[in-house]
Amino acid sequence: MSEAFQSIKAGLEQAIEHAQGKPIEAKVHRLSPLDVKAIRTKVGMSQSEFATSFGISVGTLRHWEQGNREPHGPARVLLNLLAKEPKVVLDALQR
Repeated sequence: MSEAFQSIKAGLEQAIEHAQGKPIEAKVHRLSPLDVKAIRTKVGMSQSEFATSFGISVGTLRHWEQGNREPHGPARVLLNLLAKEPKVVLDALQR
């Protein structure tokens, strides 16, 4: 069997063990709940400025702020980073 197959097999076995509640060596990252409006207010941007700066629609931002929807994937990671290190993110945007 190839190295790729062995790696995929090991990962699947760990995922099954994790789903069954068994202790595993893999790291499981849990992101904290987000208050998108508080994050936007903290960086001092209007909805329009925030949406434009981060490449999302104003409608999507409003749904997040109202709690009708939650950000997922890369958007969630970016918002968590922005909540914890706003200066770093904003400085990176200006480069």
